[in-house]
Amino acid sequence: MSVDEHLSLIRDADLVEEVERARGHFMFKTILEHIAHKQTLRDAEQMRRTELDSRRAAMSRDQRRRDAVREVIENTPSSPENIQHIHSVLALCGLPYREPKGEREFFREYGRNTLSIMAGRLKNPKTGQMEVQGLPYGPKARLVLLHLCTEAVRQRSAKIEVADSLSGFIKQMGFPVTGGERGTLRQFKEQLNRLAACTMQIGLWDGASRSSTLNVPPFRQLDIWLTGNSDQGLLWSNTVQFHADFYDNLIQHALPVDIRAARAFAGSARKLDMLFWMGYRLRTVQRPLRLSWDNLHKQFGSDNASIRSFKQAFKGDLAHIKEVFPKLRVSLDDSGMILLPTDPNELLVPPKRPKPEKQIASAA
Repeated sequence: MSVDEHLSLIRDADLVEEVERARGHFMFKTILEHIAHKQTLRDAEQMRRTELDSRRAAMSRDQRRRDAVREVIENTPSSPENIQHIHSVLALCGLPYREPKGEREFFREYGRNTLSIMAGRLKNPKTGQMEVQGLPYGPKARLVLLHLCTEAVRQRSAKIEVADSLSGFIKQMGFPVTGGERGTLRQFKEQLNRLAACTMQIGLWDGASRSSTLNVPPFRQLDIWLTGNSDQGLLWSNTVQFHADFYDNLIQHALPVDIRAARAFAGSARKLDMLFWMGYRLRTVQRPLRLSWDNLHKQFGSDNASIRSFKQAFKGDLAHIKEVFPKLRVSLDDSGMILLPTDPNELLVPPKRPKPEKQIASAA
């Protein structure tokens, strides 16, 4: 390609300026080829972005969010600030999806693991009364647990530093902070109080002759006080202290979660459970694993009375997760789900690469 042909390709002002500075240089033609190549790369990227914007314009808001998250995850490797943690048993045996009105205990079992949650009471700082709290449920309860478990793992402490107020925590999770009866402040506050008041039993079994049952409230202490702001009402303290047994077990069984993906499904309790569950199972699958629709219904179908309605909802939810993770080695058929052994680099959260051993020079 001639000098004039290269010059005709270059349009961006900063690249035109580079060309002018290079004039008279004995390697002008080589420099010109390099600058023209940069322009070509920019044009290709601009075309890709235009096509992407056009494609996303036809999507729903939630589809655009999932597509944007997929692009970020594919092009930006996981970094420590993107990785959060949740207890593996909570990943396998999730909280209720919807409010279990009138019920004081929730029980879920998956394979060898069991989770039982009993509702409790909290002392109201306004009335001084020990008030009954309901069972924690829904996506916000899961996100509160995810955040608090993460801080315990990061800080390696049962007593953790958290946001100054509930509004600070909501901002950290990427939610708008809104007051009123239906605002996010009230919704997160309610789930935090329910989690703080409840007691959990975590059952573990080795499949042969040994089992363990931990009877623990997740939190040992949570301070609540009143504020004059009617939108915020109750604030929580700068520190939350986990029960020692819960904390010790969490450190042993913490499951990494990519918070970018969790935020993409922050409005759906079942999609969060599926994300956590597949993040755990795909790490352990050594050969193709099949799960029947009956098994899946027991695991994820607590709000679907019939398997027929559950199948339709589950297929849609899995399709949404695969929009974010298109390489996910999970498929559905008439019999149920198949999980295939997965390359570590294609897991929802790739494992940490071991640091290379230092080479010790041999003596001459």
